[in-house]
Amino acid sequence: MKLSFPHPLVILLVFIFLAGVATYLIPAGKFERVLDENTGRELVVPGSFQSIAQEKPALSDLLLAIPEGVIAGAEIMVLILFIGGAFFIVEKTGALQAGIEGLIYRFRHSKALLFYLLGLVFALGGAAISMQEEIIPMVPVFVILASKLRYDLRSIIAITLGSSLVGAAFSPINPFVSLLAQKVAEVEPFSGAAFRGTFWLLVLLAWITFHRVIGEKKSTEEAEVDLKPSPISGRMGLILFIAFGGIGVMAYGITALDWGYNEMSALFFVIGITCGLIAGLGVNGTARTYVQGFGEMIFAGMIVGLARSIYLILEKGAVIDPIIQGLFSPLESLPDALGVAGMFISQALIHIPVPSTSGQAVLTMPLTAPLMDLMQINRQVAVLAYQYPAALMDMITPTNGGMMAIIAASGISFKDWISYIWKSWLFLIIVALGVTLLGILWFG
Repeated sequence: MKLSFPHPLVILLVFIFLAGVATYLIPAGKFERVLDENTGRELVVPGSFQSIAQEKPALSDLLLAIPEGVIAGAEIMVLILFIGGAFFIVEKTGALQAGIEGLIYRFRHSKALLFYLLGLVFALGGAAISMQEEIIPMVPVFVILASKLRYDLRSIIAITLGSSLVGAAFSPINPFVSLLAQKVAEVEPFSGAAFRGTFWLLVLLAWITFHRVIGEKKSTEEAEVDLKPSPISGRMGLILFIAFGGIGVMAYGITALDWGYNEMSALFFVIGITCGLIAGLGVNGTARTYVQGFGEMIFAGMIVGLARSIYLILEKGAVIDPIIQGLFSPLESLPDALGVAGMFISQALIHIPVPSTSGQAVLTMPLTAPLMDLMQINRQVAVLAYQYPAALMDMITPTNGGMMAIIAASGISFKDWISYIWKSWLFLIIVALGVTLLGILWFG
């Protein structure tokens, strides 16, 4: 029998099993935590780690963690379903394809500019709000764009999702990554913005350029794309305005009105129904098409829930804190550069069981900031050693439900994604580590 790369569902189930095994192999322990009234988050108390009684999960507990994870991720799953239904309707009206054809025609003599604009827009979204799940509505656009431009779809995902993650990693203004870490580390907010902003722009341009060139190379043997766009009727124009205007409303709601997943789900429900009725599908036709769209996104939603299950098992087994204690404790005795590099690598590894960048900040920064004091290094370096690897790991770790949902919705297997992205991702990690080490001198 020929062996094949495991399905994403199998990969996540294996991780769930490994999380259960970890609770048997790693002694349980816990840090004390205090509530920070300014952030509303519980912060770890440095030096408070202590062993506690081990709670080893039985096989039944591992099985129960699967539906529990799905329930914990229910709000995101519902959003994914409503997004899928809404844009499936928009796609079926023909408006989406006509709009993409018009966009390509407008940039027919400057495709490179189109890619740089796309990458910049998504990088700004990542820099501002760590945009991931919010990208899911645009997956149908990426698929059509890749098809019309004869580009590798993985390149389009790298230029959009990848740029968002690069933007989040190197951002000086992200409230969920750099600013939160600076707050917890007691570093002046927005300090070091020029340093971070410079490398944000340089790394982003290198990232977009690389994937634009790689995608173009994969299309050299294809026939020239037909640049004559389909006509966009008034009805199609209205549908496109509602669909993409809705994304703008979503961005405003998140940043200005503190919207959560439920508000976004309600928005896309209205968008889908409205577009279906405008297109003349009728009430029943709109309902049927919406349900078909649900079917297209069910697996992407399940991926999010299964990724949550892994964290739930590790949290219940009380082994996350011991992992962090074991990774950070040896760093104090190392030379400056090795200690910072070790912290960088440790933060990357911690992001696998702790896929939330904000959660990782409040969990690790109270420990790494004082460690920098003992090593006589500016605390800004502790922030860099957290924000770069934590956000960049979102590009490859299967415990990141947002990334897994996007590639699943795009029809890209995890194997194909990793085989495409790993070299450029490794380049990012090396550059980020170099910038972090440079920070020792810059902030010294």
